[in-house]
Amino acid sequence: GSHDSFSYWVDEKSPVGPDQATAIKRLARISLVRKIMKKWSVTQNLTFKEQLEGGIRYFDLRVSSKPGEIGQEIYFIHGLFGIKVWDGLKEMNSFLEQHPKEVIFLDFNHFYAMDDSHHHFLINRIHSAFESKLCCVECVEYVTLLYMWEKKHQVLIFYHHPLYEEYPFLWPGNKMPAPWANTTNVHKLLQFLETTLGERSRYGTFHVSQAILTPRVKTIARHLIRGLKNTLVHRNLPMILNWVKAQKPGVMGVNIITSDFVELVDFAATVIALNDLLLEEDESAT
Repeated sequence: GSHDSFSYWVDEKSPVGPDQATAIKRLARISLVRKIMKKWSVTQNLTFKEQLEGGIRYFDLRVSSKPGEIGQEIYFIHGLFGIKVWDGLKEMNSFLEQHPKEVIFLDFNHFYAMDDSHHHFLINRIHSAFESKLCCVECVEYVTLLYMWEKKHQVLIFYHHPLYEEYPFLWPGNKMPAPWANTTNVHKLLQFLETTLGERSRYGTFHVSQAILTPRVKTIARHLIRGLKNTLVHRNLPMILNWVKAQKPGVMGVNIITSDFVELVDFAATVIALNDLLLEEDESAT
């Protein structure tokens, strides 16, 4: 999976998003401030299509309306506005059309400046984009690749808002817990990942290990121009990748792992290779 999957393109000319504090919004009237914000808002370099081609199958999504804009259009957002959600969904659907055995998870986990009418608009967009590819809510343990292939389903949508109850193809957010370490320290991050794996639910949910470091205000202040990638990600990715290599998938093991800048190391290939351990278990059991 990728963290803030949509942030490869953010619009530094747009107003600052409603996910930011009032003080930041005031500061961001200065174009230089928005340029700096972009350096800290972008967590991915690859487009959805490029991420899919590179093996990413779980997408972490934050969305918002544009306050003051006529209509109900919804955009991706991380400090600054990204592309229209509709454009991203179409790009993903195009990949799925060409790869009918691939399955993706879309986790809509943060909503800003959205009332119920915005939500219904977005949910209708999701349905229009994927239609019969959408997998309705089911017991998690039943949802194997074989199950998905038989039903010709390719998309699971997780929707962290009470309106999920009105639509059978929206999975509740609590089926996709993604505990967040909220630290700049790689050792604390790895300890947190170990602890939360040990506490994960044995049945009934998926589980996201967020292998990401989060800048604090003082981190940004000290390294304004360098940005997230050069300050936190480059330096710590090798250690994070070593943790990934040491994991085992399956019950009480890792399930989904997300990272920033997924192309900087062999992140996707390393996570995918963990599945070989399950095959080895199957062989030894038979």
